[in-house]
Amino acid sequence: MNTGSNKPGEAAVAADRTGTDEATAVRALGSRAPEFVKARRALHLSWQVGVFVVGLAVVLAGVAMLVLPGPGWVVIFGGMAIWATEFVWAQLVLRWTKRKVTEAAQRALDPRVRRRNIILTSIGVLVIAVLAGIYLWKFGLQMPWKIKDQ
Repeated sequence: MNTGSNKPGEAAVAADRTGTDEATAVRALGSRAPEFVKARRALHLSWQVGVFVVGLAVVLAGVAMLVLPGPGWVVIFGGMAIWATEFVWAQLVLRWTKRKVTEAAQRALDPRVRRRNIILTSIGVLVIAVLAGIYLWKFGLQMPWKIKDQ
């Protein structure tokens, strides 16, 4: 939540850590509410409540989509992005998630990992093809619940 401070905090620390100027520093953590909203405490608190409720609704819809048809994880991260417009903890979670996804993508592009994944996928497809062939050889195209006693 907002602490009421107008100091950029993380941006100054990030600029000092990396040794770069503010133009290339990572975007500052904190509220991205308009200035007229931040200037009034009651309005800012209601703004935060609204952002939280909308983000919660989107995250809950994403959780429901994990078991129902729909892009569950994409919607969950969309809700986290809504929260990240106002809450530092959500911004930190999104940064961590982006970093992990980027690392996983880089690992997936490694030639050895790609070769291993292709080999494992080929073995999986071969096993499924053999099992399907055995099933068709034994039962034909009839479904198991329609097979008479043999």
